[in-house]
Amino acid sequence: MIAILKKELWSYFGNWSAWVIIAAFSLIGTLFLFFFNNDSNIFEIGAASLQSYFVLVPWLLMFIIPALSMKTFAEEQQTGTLNWLFSQPLKVSELVGGKFLSVWIVGILCLIPSLIYLYTVYVLGVPEGNVDLGMTLGSYIGLVILIAAFSGVGILASSLSQNQIMAYLLGVFMCFIMYFGIEQLASYKLLGGADFILQNIGFYQHFLGFTRGLIDLKDVAYFILVISASLVLSNHFINKKK
Repeated sequence: MIAILKKELWSYFGNWSAWVIIAAFSLIGTLFLFFFNNDSNIFEIGAASLQSYFVLVPWLLMFIIPALSMKTFAEEQQTGTLNWLFSQPLKVSELVGGKFLSVWIVGILCLIPSLIYLYTVYVLGVPEGNVDLGMTLGSYIGLVILIAAFSGVGILASSLSQNQIMAYLLGVFMCFIMYFGIEQLASYKLLGGADFILQNIGFYQHFLGFTRGLIDLKDVAYFILVISASLVLSNHFINKKK
């Protein structure tokens, strides 16, 4: 697994793709938070808070993470190197785990530049330092876990696809449904009492608690279950390609 992880990280950082994705992610976040006229602009909100950032980031990750994960298995199959990997002395579960960790790590690195936003808000607060650090820390932890969930879903989409374009589109669709689509369906109140169950199937409600600074073990357990299910299914579909 470690060997696969090193190989994948080198493939991201060795050809500048990871650097470009991290830079694009940071640039878009900066434009929305400080320059564009929108509900996320910190100056227009007039509050020393990164809450608008934590609302914006899941939508960016919905497109960024599938872009990172689309190559994990779809590219290997497209180029014919998947059979070569099968011939190596490693288990499919190690192959899936190494690729998952690589996507997760690069996704987490996308958040590092946002510490500049935190420092900026901290300095601009009146008085200086008037920031809810507990809520901010909880939101960052939530994002790290959400990135893992999106990574798992992206790996699953790549394991189901024959090429990278299909893997990307399927990954974006699945992430969108899990984060926003299920939440919106539940909001229509079409299923009566079952709407609450439907609402809790999606990512949004479980991520919302983290943005309030609440780290609930039930939310953590939910994401662990989703990630595990995604990786188990990915392992199954890759095994079928042997």
